Amino acid sequence: MKFVLCCFRFMNNRVPSSKRYQPTEYEHAANCATHGLWIIPSILGSSLLYFLSDDQWESITAWMYGSGLSALFVMSTMFHTVSWKKSHLQKVEQSFHMCDRMMIYFFIAASYSPWLNLRELGPWMAHMRWLVWIMACAGSAYVFFYHEKNKILDLLCYTIMSAVPALVLLSMPNREGVLELTMGGIFYCLGVVFFKSDGLIPFAHAIWHVFVTVGAGIHYYAIWRYLYATESSHMKLSR
Repeated sequence: MKFVLCCFRFMNNRVPSSKRYQPTEYEHAANCATHGLWIIPSILGSSLLYFLSDDQWESITAWMYGSGLSALFVMSTMFHTVSWKKSHLQKVEQSFHMCDRMMIYFFIAASYSPWLNLRELGPWMAHMRWLVWIMACAGSAYVFFYHEKNKILDLLCYTIMSAVPALVLLSMPNREGVLELTMGGIFYCLGVVFFKSDGLIPFAHAIWHVFVTVGAGIHYYAIWRYLYATESSHMKLSR
């Protein structure tokens, strides 16, 4: 009981939905660390996929996915650092917050790109290869014009963006990797509970970051294992 009460000392009180929650110093540090620590691993992992590519299309796809993965951790860390150390510069903090939210849309699109680009899809479902990026651009435009106006609608947009391409992937003739994709999706969904729990659970946003990192890690493994770790790729590594 004492431990629980001690943990609650590290967070501020919950705020109305019309206002932004202000993390404590401890929560700020945790928010920065939980994504900042994964910047270099994400860059190295992306480089590995690029090195394992067998043709130009795989290289382009690795670059698309790697850019989205690395940019997510970079932008998240930059925003939380500015929010912590430069919170008095409201316009700067607001700009970084918008970029952080926009990057989530592009990260979702980038995460689906390896599967949409490198797996066989039906003639109609193949259109999702470019539709997913249109959705990302539309979501970013929504953030730009209506940032923080309706937080429930924001969450709904992210959910739709995540769910629609998944329906296409479930129709792939080759189902290898679907289990890992599902597991990663479950971690993202569970993390949303903490994403909306600032002021209720200590370090809620940092815990959300951890769930995002685990989900991204599972998806990275699936992409590496089923799309890039081919026999010819192993021959490259052995040289």
